[in-house]
Amino acid sequence: MTDSSRRQFLRTAALAGGGCAVFLLLGPRGAGRATAMSPTAGEGAVEYDWTQHNYAYLIDTVKCIGCGMCVKACKLENEIPYDANVTRTWVERYVLTKKGKLYADTPKGARDGYASAKIELGQGEFQDVKAGEIEKAFFVPKLCNQCENPPCVQVCPVGATYQAPDGVVLVDRTWCIGCGYCIMGCPYGMRFFHPVYHTAEKCNFCYHRITKGMNTACVDACPFGARKIGNIKDPNDPVTTIIRTQRVGVLKSEYGTKPQVYYIGLDEEVR
Repeated sequence: MTDSSRRQFLRTAALAGGGCAVFLLLGPRGAGRATAMSPTAGEGAVEYDWTQHNYAYLIDTVKCIGCGMCVKACKLENEIPYDANVTRTWVERYVLTKKGKLYADTPKGARDGYASAKIELGQGEFQDVKAGEIEKAFFVPKLCNQCENPPCVQVCPVGATYQAPDGVVLVDRTWCIGCGYCIMGCPYGMRFFHPVYHTAEKCNFCYHRITKGMNTACVDACPFGARKIGNIKDPNDPVTTIIRTQRVGVLKSEYGTKPQVYYIGLDEEVR
């Protein structure tokens, strides 16, 4: 059976029967198969010691200026078509007026930054907010939260989305059947369909880089140090120190997913 015919069989079976039969046939992508890396993982990951790592990501919203360099770097690093209106990470702009009106936009994921003060409302409409009307304005980068309790892993019927022993949630394109359950199951809206591969896509902390001791592409690209990735298992890691000693926040803590992306200066208006 070819890859395309196997994928079509899995898709049909999963959609027809909720994926249960296929899941039982193939088994979950658990500890027994965790050594099968994501297709994007580098060869150097073979000698990577999972037991010594547990990743956390730190974003300082005070330092973010919405330049979009992180988005550009992510697209180029992870083979996301540059002009496609999808991306693994993006930056949202929030503007709160003195009258209490809140605006938020992220044109092209902020790939090109925010050269215009006009806020994109969608469907070709824009809102021009004068400087004197603004109570506060700020930028918030977003990416997969790499949840400790990931809903996307729970709903995937064929184990294409799985959690590595170091906590990073990965997607195996060769197993994904494109059912979209993970996209619907993510409470943060972090997932999308890849416009070329037509499989579920999301940030994986540049797994092919971090397993070689490198930074993620977005961390390296940020000119102001607003993004950092660290190892929670290392008590001397700078990111670990900040998370444990300073006031940080996470998105939608009420869902109980335990996100591993932490924010400094997270504003209450952030959705």
